[in-house]
Amino acid sequence: MNFSLFIAKRIRSQKGSSFSKVITRIAIGSIALGIAALIISMAIFEGFKQTILDKIVSQTGHIQILKFDMNNSFETSPLSTQRDFYTELENQNYISHIQSYTQKPVLLRTDEDLMGLVLKGVDTKYDTVSFKKNLVEGRFIQFDTSQRYSKEIIVSQKVKNKLQISVGDKLLAFFLQDPPRQRKLEVVGIYQTGIEDFDERLVYCDQGLLQRLNNWGDTLVGGYEVFLKDFDDINSIYQEIENNSDYDMYLQKVTNTFAHFFEWFSMVNKNVTIFLSVILFVALFNVVSVLLILITERVTMIGMLKALGATSSQILKIFFQNGLVILWKGILIGNIIGILFCLIQDTFKIIPLNIETYYMNSVPVSWNIPLILMLNLGITALVLLILWIPSIFISKIKPIRAIRFD
Repeated sequence: MNFSLFIAKRIRSQKGSSFSKVITRIAIGSIALGIAALIISMAIFEGFKQTILDKIVSQTGHIQILKFDMNNSFETSPLSTQRDFYTELENQNYISHIQSYTQKPVLLRTDEDLMGLVLKGVDTKYDTVSFKKNLVEGRFIQFDTSQRYSKEIIVSQKVKNKLQISVGDKLLAFFLQDPPRQRKLEVVGIYQTGIEDFDERLVYCDQGLLQRLNNWGDTLVGGYEVFLKDFDDINSIYQEIENNSDYDMYLQKVTNTFAHFFEWFSMVNKNVTIFLSVILFVALFNVVSVLLILITERVTMIGMLKALGATSSQILKIFFQNGLVILWKGILIGNIIGILFCLIQDTFKIIPLNIETYYMNSVPVSWNIPLILMLNLGITALVLLILWIPSIFISKIKPIRAIRFD
Protein backbone atom coordinates (compact mmCIF):
# COMPACT_ATOMS: atom_id res chain seq x y z
CA MET A 1 0.00 0.00 0.00
CA ASN A 2 1.13 3.56 -0.73
CA PHE A 3 2.67 4.95 2.47
CA SER A 4 1.33 8.52 2.09
CA LEU A 5 -2.16 7.34 1.15
CA PHE A 6 -2.27 4.95 4.13
CA ILE A 7 -1.34 7.68 6.64
CA ALA A 8 -3.75 10.16 5.02
CA LYS A 9 -6.64 7.68 5.37
CA ARG A 10 -5.77 6.98 9.02
CA ILE A 11 -5.79 10.70 9.78
CA ARG A 12 -9.21 11.15 8.14
CA SER A 13 -10.68 8.08 9.88
CA GLN A 14 -9.84 9.29 13.39
CA LYS A 15 -12.87 9.33 15.69
CA GLY A 16 -13.94 12.15 17.95
CA SER A 17 -14.64 15.85 17.50
CA SER A 18 -11.04 17.06 17.23
CA PHE A 19 -10.17 20.61 16.32
CA SER A 20 -8.82 19.47 12.95
CA LYS A 21 -12.21 17.98 12.01
CA VAL A 22 -13.94 21.25 12.80
CA ILE A 23 -11.65 23.35 10.67
CA THR A 24 -11.80 20.72 7.89
CA ARG A 25 -15.56 21.15 7.79
CA ILE A 26 -15.08 24.92 7.73
CA ALA A 27 -12.73 24.55 4.75
CA ILE A 28 -15.21 22.33 2.90
CA GLY A 29 -17.98 24.80 3.67
CA SER A 30 -15.96 27.80 2.45
CA ILE A 31 -15.14 26.07 -0.84
CA ALA A 32 -18.77 24.97 -1.24
CA LEU A 33 -20.12 28.47 -0.59
CA GLY A 34 -17.50 29.97 -2.91
CA ILE A 35 -18.37 27.56 -5.74
CA ALA A 36 -22.12 28.05 -5.20
CA ALA A 37 -21.74 31.84 -5.18
CA LEU A 38 -19.66 31.74 -8.36
CA ILE A 39 -22.16 29.53 -10.19
CA ILE A 40 -25.21 31.53 -9.06
CA SER A 41 -23.58 34.90 -9.79
CA MET A 42 -22.43 33.90 -13.28
CA ALA A 43 -25.77 32.26 -14.10
CA ILE A 44 -27.74 35.33 -13.02
CA PHE A 45 -25.43 37.82 -14.75
CA GLU A 46 -25.50 35.82 -17.99
CA GLY A 47 -29.28 35.50 -17.57
CA PHE A 48 -29.71 39.28 -17.23
CA LYS A 49 -27.46 39.92 -20.21
CA GLN A 50 -29.08 37.30 -22.45
CA THR A 51 -32.66 38.21 -21.50
CA ILE A 52 -32.18 41.92 -22.25
CA LEU A 53 -30.26 41.15 -25.43
CA ASP A 54 -33.02 38.79 -26.60
CA LYS A 55 -35.66 41.45 -25.91
CA ILE A 56 -33.75 44.07 -27.91
CA VAL A 57 -32.87 41.77 -30.80
CA SER A 58 -36.45 40.46 -31.03
CA GLN A 59 -37.55 44.04 -31.79
CA THR A 60 -34.71 45.22 -34.05
CA GLY A 61 -32.51 42.34 -35.18
CA HIS A 62 -28.73 42.47 -34.80
CA ILE A 63 -28.25 44.85 -37.73
CA GLN A 64 -30.76 47.20 -39.36
CA ILE A 65 -30.32 48.31 -42.97
CA LEU A 66 -32.15 51.47 -44.10
CA LYS A 67 -32.10 53.87 -47.01
CA PHE A 68 -29.82 56.83 -46.48
CA ASP A 69 -31.65 60.19 -46.51
CA MET A 70 -31.77 63.45 -44.57
CA ASN A 71 -35.12 62.64 -42.97
CA ASN A 72 -34.91 62.64 -39.16
CA SER A 73 -38.51 61.55 -38.56
CA PHE A 74 -39.65 58.07 -37.57
CA GLU A 75 -40.93 57.48 -41.10
CA THR A 76 -38.65 55.36 -43.29
CA SER A 77 -37.81 55.80 -46.98
CA PRO A 78 -38.43 52.87 -49.35
CA LEU A 79 -35.99 50.07 -50.15
CA SER A 80 -36.78 47.26 -52.55
CA THR A 81 -36.63 43.59 -51.56
CA GLN A 82 -35.86 42.82 -55.22
CA ARG A 83 -32.36 44.27 -55.01
CA ASP A 84 -29.45 41.91 -55.66
CA PHE A 85 -28.01 42.99 -52.31
CA TYR A 86 -31.07 41.67 -50.43
CA THR A 87 -31.02 38.33 -52.26
CA GLU A 88 -27.28 37.88 -51.71
CA LEU A 89 -27.62 38.75 -48.03
CA GLU A 90 -30.29 36.07 -47.55
CA ASN A 91 -27.88 33.43 -48.84
CA GLN A 92 -24.98 34.28 -46.53
CA ASN A 93 -24.11 31.41 -44.15
CA TYR A 94 -23.68 33.75 -41.15
CA ILE A 95 -27.28 34.99 -41.45
CA SER A 96 -29.94 33.08 -39.53
CA HIS A 97 -32.86 35.23 -40.66
CA ILE A 98 -33.64 38.46 -42.51
CA GLN A 99 -36.97 40.29 -42.48
CA SER A 100 -38.35 43.55 -43.79
CA TYR A 101 -40.21 46.25 -41.89
CA THR A 102 -41.69 49.73 -42.37
CA GLN A 103 -42.32 52.52 -39.85
CA LYS A 104 -44.77 55.40 -39.92
CA PRO A 105 -45.94 57.95 -37.30
CA VAL A 106 -49.57 57.63 -36.25
CA LEU A 107 -52.09 59.21 -33.88
CA LEU A 108 -54.23 56.62 -32.08
CA ARG A 109 -57.51 57.97 -30.72
CA THR A 110 -60.05 56.58 -28.31
CA ASP A 111 -63.25 58.29 -27.19
CA GLU A 112 -61.35 59.91 -24.29
CA ASP A 113 -57.72 60.20 -25.33
CA LEU A 114 -55.22 60.68 -28.15
CA MET A 115 -51.63 59.43 -28.35
CA GLY A 116 -48.81 59.86 -30.85
CA LEU A 117 -46.95 56.62 -31.63
CA VAL A 118 -45.00 54.83 -34.34
CA LEU A 119 -46.56 52.03 -36.37
CA LYS A 120 -44.10 49.29 -37.24
CA GLY A 121 -45.29 47.20 -40.13
CA VAL A 122 -44.18 43.55 -40.40
CA ASP A 123 -45.00 40.73 -42.78
CA THR A 124 -45.29 36.94 -42.83
CA LYS A 125 -41.48 36.54 -42.60
CA TYR A 126 -41.40 38.27 -39.22
CA ASP A 127 -39.82 36.27 -36.37
CA THR A 128 -42.99 35.72 -34.35
CA VAL A 129 -41.37 33.07 -32.12
CA SER A 130 -39.03 35.62 -30.52
CA PHE A 131 -41.73 38.29 -30.35
CA LYS A 132 -44.27 36.03 -28.63
CA LYS A 133 -41.96 35.79 -25.60
CA ASN A 134 -42.92 39.44 -24.96
CA LEU A 135 -46.64 38.91 -25.63
CA VAL A 136 -48.55 39.17 -22.34
CA GLU A 137 -52.09 39.14 -23.66
CA GLY A 138 -53.95 38.26 -26.85
CA ARG A 139 -52.22 36.96 -29.99
CA PHE A 140 -50.03 37.98 -32.89
CA ILE A 141 -51.37 39.60 -36.05
CA GLN A 142 -53.10 37.25 -38.49
CA PHE A 143 -52.13 38.24 -42.01
CA ASP A 144 -55.21 38.19 -44.26
CA THR A 145 -54.24 36.81 -47.67
CA SER A 146 -57.69 37.48 -49.09
CA GLN A 147 -57.23 41.24 -48.63
CA ARG A 148 -54.32 43.59 -49.25
CA TYR A 149 -53.61 43.96 -45.52
CA SER A 150 -54.83 43.07 -42.04
CA LYS A 151 -56.38 45.75 -39.82
CA GLU A 152 -55.06 44.25 -36.60
CA ILE A 153 -52.49 45.87 -34.29
CA ILE A 154 -50.48 44.97 -31.20
CA VAL A 155 -49.84 47.66 -28.60
CA SER A 156 -47.62 47.73 -25.52
CA GLN A 157 -48.80 47.41 -21.94
CA LYS A 158 -47.90 51.08 -21.38
CA VAL A 159 -50.00 52.21 -24.34
CA LYS A 160 -52.85 50.02 -23.13
CA ASN A 161 -52.72 51.63 -19.68
CA LYS A 162 -52.48 55.20 -21.00
CA LEU A 163 -55.31 54.82 -23.50
CA GLN A 164 -57.30 52.54 -21.18
CA ILE A 165 -57.95 50.00 -23.89
CA SER A 166 -58.02 46.20 -24.01
CA VAL A 167 -57.81 43.36 -26.51
CA GLY A 168 -60.72 43.52 -28.94
CA ASP A 169 -61.10 47.32 -28.84
CA LYS A 170 -61.11 49.26 -32.11
CA LEU A 171 -59.18 52.52 -32.43
CA LEU A 172 -59.07 55.29 -35.00
CA ALA A 173 -55.60 55.77 -36.50
CA PHE A 174 -54.82 59.16 -38.06
CA PHE A 175 -51.91 59.56 -40.48
CA LEU A 176 -50.62 63.11 -40.97
CA GLN A 177 -49.73 63.04 -44.65
CA ASP A 178 -50.89 64.67 -47.84
CA PRO A 179 -53.75 64.01 -48.03
CA PRO A 180 -54.39 62.97 -44.38
CA ARG A 181 -55.84 59.50 -43.94
CA GLN A 182 -57.43 57.46 -41.22
CA ARG A 183 -58.08 53.78 -40.55
CA LYS A 184 -60.03 51.83 -37.94
CA LEU A 185 -57.73 49.23 -36.38
CA GLU A 186 -58.43 46.42 -33.89
CA VAL A 187 -56.20 45.63 -30.92
CA VAL A 188 -55.49 41.87 -30.91
CA GLY A 189 -52.46 41.68 -28.62
CA ILE A 190 -50.55 43.36 -25.79
CA TYR A 191 -46.77 43.10 -25.50
CA GLN A 192 -44.32 44.18 -22.81
CA THR A 193 -40.52 44.28 -23.00
CA GLY A 194 -39.91 46.61 -20.05
CA ILE A 195 -37.64 48.65 -22.35
CA GLU A 196 -38.98 52.18 -22.80
CA ASP A 197 -37.46 52.57 -26.28
CA PHE A 198 -40.07 50.08 -27.51
CA ASP A 199 -42.93 50.16 -25.01
CA GLU A 200 -43.33 53.94 -25.12
CA ARG A 201 -43.80 54.26 -28.88
CA LEU A 202 -43.99 51.08 -31.00
CA VAL A 203 -47.28 49.63 -32.24
CA TYR A 204 -47.14 46.60 -34.54
CA CYS A 205 -49.29 46.23 -37.63
CA ASP A 206 -49.41 44.54 -41.03
CA GLN A 207 -46.75 46.02 -43.32
CA GLY A 208 -49.28 45.96 -46.17
CA LEU A 209 -51.24 48.72 -44.43
CA LEU A 210 -48.26 51.09 -44.47
CA GLN A 211 -47.35 50.14 -48.04
CA ARG A 212 -50.88 51.07 -49.08
CA LEU A 213 -50.81 54.37 -47.16
CA ASN A 214 -47.41 55.24 -48.71
CA ASN A 215 -48.56 54.22 -52.19
CA TRP A 216 -45.72 51.69 -52.35
CA GLY A 217 -45.72 48.41 -54.19
CA ASP A 218 -45.45 45.05 -52.41
CA THR A 219 -41.67 44.95 -52.92
CA LEU A 220 -40.96 48.33 -51.28
CA VAL A 221 -40.22 48.35 -47.55
CA GLY A 222 -38.74 50.70 -44.96
CA GLY A 223 -35.70 48.57 -44.14
CA TYR A 224 -34.24 45.14 -43.40
CA GLU A 225 -33.59 43.55 -40.02
CA VAL A 226 -30.72 41.07 -40.06
CA PHE A 227 -30.37 38.30 -37.47
CA LEU A 228 -26.96 36.66 -37.06
CA LYS A 229 -26.18 33.08 -36.07
CA ASP A 230 -23.45 34.20 -33.68
CA PHE A 231 -23.72 37.52 -31.86
CA ASP A 232 -20.00 37.47 -31.06
CA ASP A 233 -19.25 37.97 -34.77
CA ILE A 234 -21.36 41.12 -35.06
CA ASN A 235 -18.45 43.55 -35.57
CA SER A 236 -16.77 41.63 -38.38
CA ILE A 237 -20.08 40.81 -40.10
CA TYR A 238 -21.26 44.41 -39.80
CA GLN A 239 -18.09 45.57 -41.53
CA GLU A 240 -18.50 42.99 -44.29
CA ILE A 241 -22.15 43.91 -44.94
CA GLU A 242 -21.31 47.61 -44.91
CA ASN A 243 -18.52 47.11 -47.46
CA ASN A 244 -20.90 45.25 -49.78
CA SER A 245 -23.96 47.48 -49.28
CA ASP A 246 -25.30 49.79 -51.98
CA TYR A 247 -24.34 53.47 -52.02
CA ASP A 248 -27.77 54.66 -50.78
CA MET A 249 -27.89 52.43 -47.69
CA TYR A 250 -26.71 52.88 -44.14
CA LEU A 251 -26.46 50.33 -41.35
CA GLN A 252 -27.33 50.45 -37.65
CA LYS A 253 -25.67 47.97 -35.32
CA VAL A 254 -27.61 46.98 -32.19
CA THR A 255 -24.53 47.58 -30.02
CA ASN A 256 -24.45 51.21 -31.23
CA THR A 257 -28.19 51.87 -31.26
CA PHE A 258 -28.53 50.61 -27.68
CA ALA A 259 -25.01 51.48 -26.52
CA HIS A 260 -26.24 52.39 -23.01
CA PHE A 261 -27.28 48.77 -22.39
CA PHE A 262 -23.94 47.36 -23.54
CA GLU A 263 -22.06 49.90 -21.42
CA TRP A 264 -24.16 48.74 -18.48
CA PHE A 265 -23.25 45.12 -19.29
CA SER A 266 -19.57 46.06 -19.26
CA MET A 267 -19.87 47.89 -15.94
CA VAL A 268 -21.78 45.04 -14.27
CA ASN A 269 -19.29 42.54 -15.67
CA LYS A 270 -16.44 44.39 -13.96
CA ASN A 271 -18.33 44.49 -10.66
CA VAL A 272 -19.14 40.77 -10.90
CA THR A 273 -15.47 40.00 -11.65
CA ILE A 274 -14.32 41.91 -8.56
CA PHE A 275 -17.00 40.26 -6.40
CA LEU A 276 -16.12 36.77 -7.60
CA SER A 277 -12.38 37.40 -7.21
CA VAL A 278 -12.91 38.32 -3.55
CA ILE A 279 -14.98 35.16 -2.95
CA LEU A 280 -12.36 33.01 -4.68
CA PHE A 281 -9.53 34.60 -2.71
CA VAL A 282 -11.30 33.95 0.61
CA ALA A 283 -11.99 30.32 -0.32
CA LEU A 284 -8.39 29.68 -1.38
CA PHE A 285 -7.04 31.46 1.70
CA ASN A 286 -9.21 29.24 3.91
CA VAL A 287 -7.84 26.10 2.26
CA VAL A 288 -4.21 27.16 2.82
CA SER A 289 -5.01 28.18 6.40
CA VAL A 290 -6.64 24.84 7.15
CA LEU A 291 -3.70 22.88 5.74
CA LEU A 292 -1.22 24.93 7.78
CA ILE A 293 -3.31 24.37 10.91
CA LEU A 294 -3.44 20.62 10.21
CA ILE A 295 0.33 20.58 9.75
CA THR A 296 0.90 22.60 12.93
CA GLU A 297 -1.38 20.24 14.85
CA ARG A 298 0.70 17.28 13.68
CA VAL A 299 4.22 18.67 13.93
CA THR A 300 5.19 15.85 16.33
CA MET A 301 3.91 13.23 13.89
CA ILE A 302 5.87 14.86 11.07
CA GLY A 303 9.04 14.81 13.18
CA MET A 304 8.61 11.13 14.04
CA LEU A 305 7.99 10.21 10.40
CA LYS A 306 11.12 12.10 9.35
CA ALA A 307 13.09 10.38 12.12
CA LEU A 308 11.87 7.01 10.77
CA GLY A 309 13.11 7.91 7.28
CA ALA A 310 10.12 9.52 5.58
CA THR A 311 11.03 12.27 3.13
CA SER A 312 9.45 15.74 3.05
CA SER A 313 7.87 14.79 -0.28
CA GLN A 314 6.15 11.72 1.21
CA ILE A 315 4.86 13.74 4.16
CA LEU A 316 3.63 16.51 1.85
CA LYS A 317 1.63 13.93 -0.11
CA ILE A 318 -0.20 13.00 3.10
CA PHE A 319 -1.55 16.53 3.52
CA PHE A 320 -1.91 17.00 -0.25
CA GLN A 321 -4.24 13.99 -0.44
CA ASN A 322 -6.28 15.23 2.50
CA GLY A 323 -6.44 18.60 0.78
CA LEU A 324 -7.81 16.89 -2.34
CA VAL A 325 -10.57 15.30 -0.26
CA ILE A 326 -11.48 18.73 1.12
CA LEU A 327 -11.43 20.12 -2.42
CA TRP A 328 -13.69 17.55 -4.11
CA LYS A 329 -16.17 17.54 -1.24
CA GLY A 330 -16.37 21.35 -1.35
CA ILE A 331 -16.74 21.40 -5.14
CA LEU A 332 -19.41 18.68 -5.08
CA ILE A 333 -21.48 20.36 -2.37
CA GLY A 334 -21.01 23.80 -3.97
CA ASN A 335 -22.19 22.56 -7.37
CA ILE A 336 -25.23 20.89 -5.83
CA ILE A 337 -26.19 24.09 -3.95
CA GLY A 338 -25.53 26.41 -6.91
CA ILE A 339 -27.23 24.28 -9.58
CA LEU A 340 -30.18 23.45 -7.30
CA PHE A 341 -30.77 27.15 -6.56
CA CYS A 342 -30.60 28.03 -10.26
CA LEU A 343 -32.95 25.18 -11.12
CA ILE A 344 -35.51 26.27 -8.51
CA GLN A 345 -35.32 29.91 -9.63
CA ASP A 346 -35.55 29.00 -13.30
CA THR A 347 -38.57 26.74 -12.68
CA PHE A 348 -40.58 28.54 -10.00
CA LYS A 349 -39.37 32.18 -10.31
CA ILE A 350 -39.17 32.53 -6.53
CA ILE A 351 -37.33 35.88 -6.70
CA PRO A 352 -39.53 38.45 -8.51
CA LEU A 353 -38.36 41.74 -10.02
CA ASN A 354 -39.98 45.01 -11.04
CA ILE A 355 -40.07 44.86 -14.84
CA GLU A 356 -39.94 48.66 -15.19
CA THR A 357 -36.65 48.73 -13.29
CA TYR A 358 -34.96 45.48 -14.34
CA TYR A 359 -36.70 44.84 -17.72
CA MET A 360 -37.95 41.42 -16.56
CA ASN A 361 -40.43 39.96 -14.05
CA SER A 362 -38.05 37.66 -12.17
CA VAL A 363 -34.35 36.96 -11.69
CA PRO A 364 -33.23 35.19 -14.88
CA VAL A 365 -30.92 32.18 -15.04
CA SER A 366 -28.72 31.23 -17.99
CA TRP A 367 -27.62 27.59 -18.24
CA ASN A 368 -24.13 28.06 -19.63
CA ILE A 369 -22.79 24.54 -19.03
CA PRO A 370 -19.34 25.15 -20.62
CA LEU A 371 -18.87 28.18 -18.35
CA ILE A 372 -19.79 26.14 -15.24
CA LEU A 373 -17.33 23.41 -16.26
CA MET A 374 -14.58 25.98 -16.89
CA LEU A 375 -15.33 27.54 -13.49
CA ASN A 376 -14.92 24.18 -11.75
CA LEU A 377 -11.76 23.33 -13.67
CA GLY A 378 -10.25 26.75 -12.96
CA ILE A 379 -10.90 26.54 -9.22
CA THR A 380 -9.59 22.96 -9.11
CA ALA A 381 -6.38 24.03 -10.85
CA LEU A 382 -5.90 26.98 -8.48
CA VAL A 383 -6.49 24.90 -5.35
CA LEU A 384 -4.16 22.16 -6.59
CA LEU A 385 -1.53 24.83 -7.12
CA ILE A 386 -1.81 26.34 -3.66
CA LEU A 387 -1.87 22.89 -2.01
CA TRP A 388 1.89 22.81 -2.58
CA ILE A 389 2.42 25.89 -0.43
CA PRO A 390 2.62 23.86 2.84
CA SER A 391 5.67 22.03 1.41
CA ILE A 392 7.75 25.07 2.36
CA PHE A 393 6.70 24.69 6.00
CA ILE A 394 7.15 20.89 6.05
CA SER A 395 10.65 21.00 4.54
CA LYS A 396 11.83 23.29 7.35
CA ILE A 397 10.65 21.02 10.20
CA LYS A 398 13.59 19.33 11.97
CA PRO A 399 12.90 15.88 13.46
CA ILE A 400 14.47 16.49 16.88
CA ARG A 401 12.70 19.82 17.39
CA ALA A 402 9.41 18.48 16.07
CA ILE A 403 9.38 15.50 18.45
CA ARG A 404 9.86 17.92 21.38
CA PHE A 405 7.21 20.31 19.95
CA ASP A 406 4.38 21.08 22.34
